[in-house]
Amino acid sequence: MNDDLRVFYGWVQRSREILFRYCESLPPEIYTQERSDFGYGSIRNLHVHVADCYLWWVGVVGMGHPKADLKGADFPNVAAVRAVFEGVDRLVEEALSSFDRLDEVYVWTHPSMGWKINVSQRWLLMHPITHEFHHKGQMLALGRGLGHPVPDSYETDLVSPSLSPAT
Repeated sequence: MNDDLRVFYGWVQRSREILFRYCESLPPEIYTQERSDFGYGSIRNLHVHVADCYLWWVGVVGMGHPKADLKGADFPNVAAVRAVFEGVDRLVEEALSSFDRLDEVYVWTHPSMGWKINVSQRWLLMHPITHEFHHKGQMLALGRGLGHPVPDSYETDLVSPSLSPAT
């Protein structure tokens, strides 16, 4: 079930791997450098925010898991953030294996704040993906602003649907 979304998420993972390679090429102090003039403050914090978005929308809203509430400062380096995304990947796989009403729109109510939103299972998967690509652009812009532009050989936007991982 959901084979098309599974293939698509595989492309997202390959694109994410390229971003991880870029982040691993940065001096550690650049990855975690706080900038008050930039949303979420650091490349690391943006990366953790993206993982938290998946955990919230897919995990909490879509599957009823407890809220994770990740904080960037709890993740000292790229390896720690990679580990969080391994959990994200397991969660997305769990959703892809269990979501069976992809396009049925329903109203979800926030349990403590009471606000309501119309969602579907497909939206719960797609929103964190589009959110990830939005913040990826911010991470790369921040890296460039800190003197570490993405090498020309790193394609971070377009993901080729080839069978082998992008390099």
